[in-house]
Amino acid sequence: MTTIRRFCCNDLLRFASVNFDHLTETFNMSFYMTYLARWPDYFHVAEAPGNRVMGYIMGKVEGQGESWHGHVTAVTVAPEYRRQQLAKKLMNLLEDISDKIDKGYFVDLFVRASNTPAIKMYEKLGYVIYRRVLRYYSGEEDGLDMRKALSRDVEKKSIIPLKRPVTPDELECVNDRVGLGWLFNYLFSGSSAFLFCIYTLLFYIIFTFVFLMYDAL
Repeated sequence: MTTIRRFCCNDLLRFASVNFDHLTETFNMSFYMTYLARWPDYFHVAEAPGNRVMGYIMGKVEGQGESWHGHVTAVTVAPEYRRQQLAKKLMNLLEDISDKIDKGYFVDLFVRASNTPAIKMYEKLGYVIYRRVLRYYSGEEDGLDMRKALSRDVEKKSIIPLKRPVTPDELECVNDRVGLGWLFNYLFSGSSAFLFCIYTLLFYIIFTFVFLMYDAL
């Protein structure tokens, strides 16, 4: 029986075998830890009996206004556990969180233009090719930005394909314009409300300490 639960720090020492697939991106530890700390609701692992890792999904929520959306950073399943619709279950979980908890307009992901099996799988899940990103992967291979509209995007405007390809630099410009808007959305999203309370408490403690020190002088 498959168990799907939140990813934890210990899983970082057990999921190497799942990443052997040459099409699966492998990141450094600090990258994974950042996702665990910021977007724990978007990081899940699937386990087989005996606590063997079958696959995982890692994502985040970002953007502002009508660009507020869930993003699939990585989703992969070990070869021996494929063709069991496990990737579909993991994707559905992330989509539900983006839709019902964070109220995003869409979910997006990037895939290599040459990865035909993955593209077909995403299309079966309802994703469409929104735009092509030139030389997205290591400056060599193009990437496809695929999107799926969520219930908040009633008119499906977020998935209307762009007529021209874009460059990675143009993606970075969009990220820069998000600025404090992304931070505001992140702090007040359901997945980070607890962190916001912690930050508020710390600010109150620091403010009280400074006030008492000033009064003592």
